[in-house]
Amino acid sequence: MKSLPYDNLSPDMILTAVEKLGFITTGQLLALNSYENRVYEVGVEEFKRIVVKFYRPQRWSNEAILEEHQFCFELEDREIPVVSPLNINNQSLHVIEDHRYAVFPAKGGRAPEIDNEEVLKILGHFIGRIHAVGSIKKFKHRPTIDIKTYGYESTQYLLENDLLPGYLAPSYEAITREIFNASETRYQYCDNLKYIRIHADLHCGNILMDLDLPHIVDLDDCRMGPAIQDIWMLLSGDIEQQPKKLNTFLDAYNEFYDFDTRELHLIEVFRSLRMIHYSAWLARRWHDPAFPMHFPFFGSDRYWEEQILYLKEQLTLLQEPPGIFL
Repeated sequence: MKSLPYDNLSPDMILTAVEKLGFITTGQLLALNSYENRVYEVGVEEFKRIVVKFYRPQRWSNEAILEEHQFCFELEDREIPVVSPLNINNQSLHVIEDHRYAVFPAKGGRAPEIDNEEVLKILGHFIGRIHAVGSIKKFKHRPTIDIKTYGYESTQYLLENDLLPGYLAPSYEAITREIFNASETRYQYCDNLKYIRIHADLHCGNILMDLDLPHIVDLDDCRMGPAIQDIWMLLSGDIEQQPKKLNTFLDAYNEFYDFDTRELHLIEVFRSLRMIHYSAWLARRWHDPAFPMHFPFFGSDRYWEEQILYLKEQLTLLQEPPGIFL
C-alpha cells in the first residue's frame, strides 16, 4: 500500500522538530490553512509563536527549496518586507526523519484593499521592488512558468491518466489545444520576453497589510516567469475599472522596475494556463486525504463540464485583439 505524504507527521514530531532547533515550546500547536505543505503555528517562549512548514515530500529538491530561501534573504537584505525562514546555525532547511522543514516568524496582517487607489500605489512600489531584485539573477533549480509547464504538461497528465469522463475527454483535449494555439499567437507579440524570478502565486492571500505596509508570504511556488504573472491576479472586479487600476499600479511599479507593456498581451494567456494547471494540481494531489476532503467538487462530470465552458470563454478572449489594457 502506497504511503501517504504526511502519515507519520504527528504532533509530537512537530514539537520535537521545533525543539531540536533550540526553541522551548509551550505545547501550543495550530494547523494553518495549507494544502501543498503542512504548516503549523507553534507556541515558543522566545518569539511567543513561530510557524513551521513541512515541505511536501518529493516536490522540490533541496537545492530548489534553498533557492526559495535565498530569494527571501535577498529581498530582506534590501529591506523589502518578506516573511523569511529563520537561519539557525547557518541553516534554513532542516530535517527530521524523512521530513524537510523550515521555521518562520509568525506575522499577521489583512488582505490588501485593491479597490483603494493608495493601496494600489503601495503595491505597485512593493512589487516593482521585488521584481527589480528578481531580475538580478536566475533560478537554477526551479522551473519556468510558461505554456509548456502549466499548459501542455498539465493537459498531458490529465488525459494520459484518464482523469476525465470518457465522453468529455475529447472536448477537453480539443479546447486546450485551441487555448495553446491562441496563446502561442499572443506570444508572438512578445519577442525576447524577459523571464525573472517571480513569486508566481501572488494572489491577495499572499500579500498581507500591517499598518498600511505590505509584506509577502509563501514563496513556495516561486519560479522564473514574466512580470505580468505577479500582476494580473490583482486586476479583479469590474472590467470597466481594470484599466484604471492597472495604470495606477504600473505608474508606481515603474518607479522601481520597468514594465514591458507587451506583456499585457499575456494576461488572458496566464489566466487560462492557471485554470488548466489548477486542475492538474488537484489531480496530482488526490492521493493526499486533505484534497478529497477540501475539494469534494473536483473530478465530477459537472466539474469538467464547467472547466470546458470556462476555457471556451477564455478562448473567445484570447482570439480577440489584445484587450482593454493596450
